[in-house]
Amino acid sequence: MNKKIWLSSPHMGGKEQVYVKEAFDTNWIAPLGPHVNGFENDLCQFTGVKSAAALSSGTAALHLALILCGVEAGDEVICQSFTFSASANPIVYQGATPVFVDSERDTWNMSPEHLRNAIKDRIKKGRKPKAIIPVHLYGMPAKMVEIAAIADDFEIPVIEDAAEAIGSAIDEKPCGSFGKMGILSFNGNKIITTSGGGALIADNNDYIVKARFLATQARDAAPHYQHSHIGYNYRMSNVCAAIGRGQMEVLTERIQQRRNNFDYYVQHLSGIEGVSFLQEPNGFFSNRWLTAILIDSGKTNGITRENVRLALEAENIESRPLWKPMHMQPVFAGTPFYGDETAAQLFENGLCLPSGSNLSTTDLNRVIQVIKAILE
Repeated sequence: MNKKIWLSSPHMGGKEQVYVKEAFDTNWIAPLGPHVNGFENDLCQFTGVKSAAALSSGTAALHLALILCGVEAGDEVICQSFTFSASANPIVYQGATPVFVDSERDTWNMSPEHLRNAIKDRIKKGRKPKAIIPVHLYGMPAKMVEIAAIADDFEIPVIEDAAEAIGSAIDEKPCGSFGKMGILSFNGNKIITTSGGGALIADNNDYIVKARFLATQARDAAPHYQHSHIGYNYRMSNVCAAIGRGQMEVLTERIQQRRNNFDYYVQHLSGIEGVSFLQEPNGFFSNRWLTAILIDSGKTNGITRENVRLALEAENIESRPLWKPMHMQPVFAGTPFYGDETAAQLFENGLCLPSGSNLSTTDLNRVIQVIKAILE
């Protein structure tokens, strides 16, 4: 069997062990500690946002953001349909209902046109949404300037899901810094990882102070355990933060390596009839967390995305269909949806290719050879 080529595996930089050893040497093993503070400072410096809370996951960060926006049972929250379920699940944690909005072709992210239509229709029905969650899919920024303007028109806060987009930007303004709050993820398959973890970032420090309070079981200031609010065990450990500090030192390099992967795939596959890539709109910068292709079976003699995925799998190469839209998921059956099924078409035709920053040219060529063999 050929060596496994993973879709996106962790890639250590070398300094992680130094920081982790320091945590052990100083006995800062329990949650919180100096590396948590240091990691939060690193995130602020990189994103240009004033305050950050390091948490156990990006999902935890999104859940806290919804709480801070006052989302409660019976409310509605607008969410991008074309995304991973973690963008939508915390809405349900709060007893609220997701309202899904379709994507547009330029970025594959939330369509400003469908967003405006959704808001107007929900208000007409007496159901003004409490928040809007756009997602920067696969590292490609959403049209945040347009989305933010629409949100301002209706006075609805934006929670920016930048879980896949640390290092991405629009006109050099980092993703995660456009909304009222931003969400980051450091899951094992992300561009950098803390093994598991995430962060909530915001310019308003009050949000972060409240998030830290809620994330540490909402303990009141008292010598005994006293609680006036429902809290959560969402804080990042000092050991995980130590890994993150080492990863931050190589983040810029990891982004360039992912972008190099994208360029290499484009160079060798874009000439195949029926294969296309998502390009960056003017002023947009994608970290290219995952490189994805669209396969038009009408131009490939009937060869589909699934045929290509299975051919790669047979050669021990991991690939993955694009996210199945949330409005098509059984768990969200019956929820409101606004759009023209662009996301559904992308799901049907799209495939994520191996994109890790630790892939060699030999690895990339193996992937390319399999794709060419089935499509050419």
